[in-house]
Amino acid sequence: MKRLVALYRNPTYSPAAHRCNDTAILDDTVAMLEQAGWSVRRADEADVAAGRLAAAELYVNMCQGPAASERLLDLVPAEALAVNPPQSVLNCHRHRLVSRMAAAGLPFPRTLIVPTADPQSLLPLVHQLNGDGQPVWVKRGDVHAETSADVVSAKESSVTDAIAAFARRGVSRVALQAHVAGPIVKFYAVADGRFFSWYPADGPRDARLDIAEDRFKAVVFAAARAVGLEVFGGDVAFPQPDQPVLIDLNDWPSFAPVRIAAATAISAYIDEKAATRRTA
Repeated sequence: MKRLVALYRNPTYSPAAHRCNDTAILDDTVAMLEQAGWSVRRADEADVAAGRLAAAELYVNMCQGPAASERLLDLVPAEALAVNPPQSVLNCHRHRLVSRMAAAGLPFPRTLIVPTADPQSLLPLVHQLNGDGQPVWVKRGDVHAETSADVVSAKESSVTDAIAAFARRGVSRVALQAHVAGPIVKFYAVADGRFFSWYPADGPRDARLDIAEDRFKAVVFAAARAVGLEVFGGDVAFPQPDQPVLIDLNDWPSFAPVRIAAATAISAYIDEKAATRRTA
């Protein structure tokens, strides 16, 4: 029998409503794989971090934290398939994502990863980012977010206070990111292109924006390849309709507005990839 282990995200990395939605997309995906003949076991990030991982041919991986993801690098057998691969998840942590987007030559806001220990010393850097008077985004420098306080917009005069607030919460580094003007679009995708869905971050979800969708898709799929993601989503800004700028890239988001269609596509993608691997 085909064996898979579903690896659930630690609730710490699913703030607010995402907690139920993150569980739901993995539940639905795994249920469809079970219908396709897979025998399912379930585990969470605490199990993985403790070294407890059942043997399987397939690991459906929604872990996001560094402890579990780093442990998976050693625990997943070389002959097994992991989607998403643990290295791709680690590559999405902001302190790595910034350099990978730059290396791939992709449009991404100017972003500086800085320590939080001495906020006042960072004022010259803040001024460089904020030369046009726009706000600076201050974001947690490792995982995407644990709370709403992990992504804040601040005027130049209050950026150091924002950094100090991160320091008080024990966050050792943050990303300072230049603001990108224009409408923001949220997207969800599967690596081979069988699923791609997007909607405006503000206003009605069914509103259609005048954007260059081909260019948009090219940027986000190139970004996913650059870090090794297969199930992904994120946010893109459009300062001009034909100039998409990737703001964030997320490993296995909730797909909440399109969950059933997404789970159908993700499960089929994984099942077909596993079948190809078995016959290779």
